[in-house]
Amino acid sequence: MTPGDIATGIAMVLIIEGLVYALAPSLVERMLEALRQMPIETRRRLGLVTVATGVLMLWIFRG
Repeated sequence: MTPGDIATGIAMVLIIEGLVYALAPSLVERMLEALRQMPIETRRRLGLVTVATGVLMLWIFRG
């Protein structure tokens, strides 16, 4: 993995997040409200599952 790969990954995240805010701002507000209502432990588990999924995908796709 090169620094260019990391920069490409960060750029892709920014593009996708920017599109979500630009195309569906009310959806973002509803999602944030749903997150506020979740217990902290549930949010923590969701974050850990998301990280694990990302690592697994990188492992599979990048070999």
